[in-house]
Amino acid sequence: MGTKGREIAGVDVKKLIKMLNKAYADEWLAYYQYWVGAKVASGRMRGIVAGELEEHAVEELKHAQMLTERILTLGGTPLLKPEDLLKETNCGYDEPSDPSTKALLKQNIKGEQCAISTYKKLLDFVKDKDPITYHLILEILEDEVEHEEDLEAILSDMASPVK
Repeated sequence: MGTKGREIAGVDVKKLIKMLNKAYADEWLAYYQYWVGAKVASGRMRGIVAGELEEHAVEELKHAQMLTERILTLGGTPLLKPEDLLKETNCGYDEPSDPSTKALLKQNIKGEQCAISTYKKLLDFVKDKDPITYHLILEILEDEVEHEEDLEAILSDMASPVK
C-alpha cells in the first residue's frame, strides 16, 4: 500500500489485518460448508436448497477474494495454511453431518448470523477512519444479510403446508 493510502486508513493497520484475516477464514469455511452441503443435501426441496447453497458458495468465495486483496493492499498476508482457517475463524465450521435440507438451512442461517455480527464489528472499527475498507465490508455485509433472508425464506416455505 502506498504511504498516503496507509495514512488514510486511520486505524491500527495490524489489528485491522488480523480482523480481516479472521473474516477471510470465515469466508473460506463458509464457502466449503455451502459447497459440500449442496452436494450432500437430501430431503424436501433438495433441488432448490442445493441450488441456493451453491449460489451462496460462489459468493462466499468472492468475499474471500475481496478480503485477500484488501489484506495485501494494507501490507498484510492472508492466512496461508488451511489449518489456520480453523484456528482463526470467528464463526467456525459446522460439518453437514445431517444432510437434511432443513438441518442444512438452519446450520447456514446460524453461519450467516455470525458473519453479520463479524462484519458489523468490522464496520464499527473502520467507520469514519478507513473509507476503502468500510465500503468493502459494507458490500460483503449486504450479501450476508441477503443470504440470511434467502435461507430463512426457504425454511419458512418448507414449514408451510403444501396446498
